[in-house]
Amino acid sequence: MFDALINAIRTPDIRRRLLFVAGMLVIYRALGHVPVPGIERDLLKEFLGGQPFLQLINLFSGGGLADLSIVALAMTPYINASIIMQLMSGTVPRLQQLSREGEYGRNKINQYTRYLTVPLAFLQSYGTLAILSQAGVITDFNLARFETLIQMFTLAAGAVLVMWLGELITERGIGNGISFIIFAGIVAGLPAGLGQFLASPDIAQAVLFSILAVAGVAVIVYIQEGQRRIPIQYASRVRGRRMYQGGATFLPLRVNQAGVIPIIFAISILAFPFQIASYFAASGGVVGDVAIGITNFLSPQGPAYIVGYFLLTVGFTYFYTAFTFKPDETADQLRKNGGFIPGIRPGIPTRDYLARVVFRISLAGALFLGLVAVSPVVIEALFRGSIVAGFALGGTALLIVVSVVVETMKQIEAQLMMRNYEGFIK
Repeated sequence: MFDALINAIRTPDIRRRLLFVAGMLVIYRALGHVPVPGIERDLLKEFLGGQPFLQLINLFSGGGLADLSIVALAMTPYINASIIMQLMSGTVPRLQQLSREGEYGRNKINQYTRYLTVPLAFLQSYGTLAILSQAGVITDFNLARFETLIQMFTLAAGAVLVMWLGELITERGIGNGISFIIFAGIVAGLPAGLGQFLASPDIAQAVLFSILAVAGVAVIVYIQEGQRRIPIQYASRVRGRRMYQGGATFLPLRVNQAGVIPIIFAISILAFPFQIASYFAASGGVVGDVAIGITNFLSPQGPAYIVGYFLLTVGFTYFYTAFTFKPDETADQLRKNGGFIPGIRPGIPTRDYLARVVFRISLAGALFLGLVAVSPVVIEALFRGSIVAGFALGGTALLIVVSVVVETMKQIEAQLMMRNYEGFIK
């Protein structure tokens, strides 16, 4: 890996791409220190301590929400728009047709995603400011006030700007720009947590936590790279006057095809009733009692939250995998190209076989994501009041960081291979 990185730095074209990525990330981090006016930041940091969904947004924005910078929303509006478009691509006939039209269809869907990001950014900026106003972080929150409108437009414009930076990284850099932006936000919180870790007087806990961290990275890499290879055989076929020789290859099915999206879905659903109930917790009477009961039941440290988080993550893993991998379309493509799975008849038997295999291997991926989702709560319970307190890099963040690093190194190695391959004609 280090040899590939050194060779990439020595290659002028790849070095320019890496420097471009670094420059865009520096700009993003600089924008994270430009605050939105009219915010009580001390109250804001205190309020974020009991809001799991806002903590996740703050983690992705590199602490931008804790200071309410102009990029406090980070990539969440664009991610939500991408999720909505992916779900609609599996149900809306027009979008299904576009998804099958190659690069042109992908460009059109990306364009629709950008359009959808703008209203979602305004909606999320309004929701974020409304939540903060309930805690007294923002005074005189009212859409009729010019200052409130400025705050909304600033947050929405910052989200669109971050989306543009991510697309520039994808186009002119190496890797996925969206992943790099999230990666930069997560890594930005490492120095503070690492400093607290190194300053810990408890050597035994420090060593134990280090072992858990290394083991977590190893398991994530193992699961993320795990795949089931389905053998595919192509028969010899004749087209016109030419005969094409058959061959053997394989269809790779990844253990975790859903990435971290099920975790984001699960925490969003769990945080929504908790947040709504918190609005009415200060009310008197039956409404206030019911709201307090809901907030206590869905407390992030409670067993109901942990069990629900785990089960929702497992369920959404299967749900999202069903949208991203369609056994009927894959079986149809194999049949049209003259391919077949040895021992399995083409058509419906191939579709059923692929569906069974995906269901079985997705179980391992679903359980893995569920354990990753609840691991920060478990680790916090084990190390309560010690070195892990305030250490922002939880299971979800660790999964994202490791995945981005692995995928980026793969792309760098692929770029080096393309440039070092001389071909048959010199």
